[in-house]
Amino acid sequence: MDIETFVKQSIGQWRSQRTAHHLTFRHSEEVHSTIDIEWVDPSDPAVVKLCELYEVGPTDIISPFRMTWEGESDWDEDEEERQSMAGTTVLLPVPDPSDPRKGRLLRDQGYAENVAAAGLYHFTDDGTFVLLTAYNRAAAEERIWFVNPNLRFRVSMIKTSEGTGVLTASFASETRSQLHTDDSALTNTN
Repeated sequence: MDIETFVKQSIGQWRSQRTAHHLTFRHSEEVHSTIDIEWVDPSDPAVVKLCELYEVGPTDIISPFRMTWEGESDWDEDEEERQSMAGTTVLLPVPDPSDPRKGRLLRDQGYAENVAAAGLYHFTDDGTFVLLTAYNRAAAEERIWFVNPNLRFRVSMIKTSEGTGVLTASFASETRSQLHTDDSALTNTN
């Protein structure tokens, strides 16, 4: 597995059911969301801006994509007070020239903190995507693997910034509900 194949398999709309365990609060949370993953043209202003921020050339990135999500959490027991969550982020994979199974993933919005973030990714021998991202106040580890083309699993941990304690652990099953079929976008890799 390489990043280009991984992104290509991820394109589409996904229904996600996630269970998160907030260990600090001794509370669990159910989140149901829709996640849209789509190609982004390398000349898109958001891509250009992110390349400039990280001083990366447009030829260094491959398969830029945008992830948009909208969901609802049961964090509050009062149904009328339940939290809605939504957001979008542009992601730029920068493969390691010496090893296509690893590299950096640049984002304009991180997972653990709402700031631009650069994580390190690699693929395990069984094709699992592993992303490690250090933030100012925390560190995140995500693992994503495909069971079949329309089902993937995602495990995430938010750790202390030193990486010594786990604050949140979550598991999500994501089923593709729609495949984006714009053939011209499928060839958009550089």
